[in-house]
Amino acid sequence: MTTLVDLWNTTVSQLGDRIALVSPRTSATWHDLAEGARRVANWLLEMGIVPGDRVVVQLPNSAEYMAAWFGILQAGGVAVALHPELLPAETERLCAHCEAGAMVALASQSPVVRREGMRILSCMPHSPRLFPDLPDAPSATVRKGCPDVRPEMLAQIIYTSGTTGHPKGVCLTHAALVANTQAIVQCLEMTDRDSGLAALPFVYSYGQSVLLTHVAVGARLVLPTDLVFWNRTLDLIQNQRITGFSGVPSTFAMLLAKSNFASRSFPDLRYITCAGGAMPEEIFERVRGVLPHVDIHLMYGQTEASARLSMLAPGEVRKRPRSIGKGLPGVTLEVINEQGHPVEAGEIGELVARGPNLMQGYWKEPDLTAQVLRKGWLHTGDLAQKDAEGYLFIVGRRTDMIKVGSYRVAPMELEEVVLGCPEVAEVAVVGVPDPIWGQVPVAYVVLNDSRKTAVTEEMVISRVSEQLPGFKRLRAVRFVPSLPRTRNGKIDRRQLLDIESGEEPDSAE
Repeated sequence: MTTLVDLWNTTVSQLGDRIALVSPRTSATWHDLAEGARRVANWLLEMGIVPGDRVVVQLPNSAEYMAAWFGILQAGGVAVALHPELLPAETERLCAHCEAGAMVALASQSPVVRREGMRILSCMPHSPRLFPDLPDAPSATVRKGCPDVRPEMLAQIIYTSGTTGHPKGVCLTHAALVANTQAIVQCLEMTDRDSGLAALPFVYSYGQSVLLTHVAVGARLVLPTDLVFWNRTLDLIQNQRITGFSGVPSTFAMLLAKSNFASRSFPDLRYITCAGGAMPEEIFERVRGVLPHVDIHLMYGQTEASARLSMLAPGEVRKRPRSIGKGLPGVTLEVINEQGHPVEAGEIGELVARGPNLMQGYWKEPDLTAQVLRKGWLHTGDLAQKDAEGYLFIVGRRTDMIKVGSYRVAPMELEEVVLGCPEVAEVAVVGVPDPIWGQVPVAYVVLNDSRKTAVTEEMVISRVSEQLPGFKRLRAVRFVPSLPRTRNGKIDRRQLLDIESGEEPDSAE
């Protein structure tokens, strides 16, 4: 079997002189990144890090991040990636929770993080030389000192808040991450001639899967200057001849609403992937209209599955636009009832998964692990159904379902109807307390910039009432400039509920 270190070393040895990463201020070859990784590995070994020790990397997407992450793995450590915008108190809490022995962080953050005995390596991102304060580390010297990294060893802990708000440390082995990486590469038909836009944070599973698939085949990654001025990102896609672009549904909604995306052409773009939630049909059709030559892969997954579990092939999207497709190579997906038995086509049940890409469990959370991993199956917490041909459809999360009297209403169903309004850029529906019904649906709506006066609350409610049964009727519509999000780009429904109740919302995890 193969490890992530094996994938890294193979790419470096075969494509070392090629550009691996293009950032706003510099670029780096695979050899440049490998030298930085060796410096980090050598530093960790000198600091006494042993196989299995946790090492935090808290950096933005950069050459330094890639070098640090793979340097940790080469030293036999377990990489724990944290978002660079976490507050110091949260960083300290997670460092303590994973019992980190070392940390690689921005120079501006290092002085404010305190953990007894934890060594800290400070750096500045996008520097001409990676980790210039560390001595050169010849490859032969580092290989001699590094432990034998095996597939079953833990490679990473990713903290995810999920729907509970309580961060959980998802433990992923080399074998799990390699299996998922290779399955995605196969589905996307990636090669070393691809160039991907790295718009998603590497610290979370979706962005990490983009990173690992490009490392696996030796494809080039390009970092955007920012994601505030979308036309600059589109310039980059055109000028850098990007072939692959990955985003969450809001990424594509924002491109359509806040840029001149629809008036441009992208002859080099070969594929896009969308995960982190369903891409509404309205958004898909508009994206397809701009990119008729591009393969659109709709994907589904969870951090607990190393990123991806399923994919809807481009040729199936028009036939089943709401489907998440079928399991990736090596992944088995099933829909089961409360008794644990498979349901018939059209029936709703919980989606469960089995495959080589599943997590070991949650760090220091044996009870929670036992709830989610049962008899080799990952219980996703997502409600789903399958059609007669085995294609899967997500109905909603069990925890997101709105309980209107004796009925259960899926927010996704209402959101799709609201997004059918051309004036709407984004929407999120939540269930708010009601003294009679228990809960009622309320929609938070973001309008397109150019059409903000073209829609009213009554128009949105009427549209839903015309297309859905009475018990699914929206009780209110709140127009907002933007939707709150967690740091990995998902809509933060807990914050919307806090806003609805008048409470001060918590900061996003």
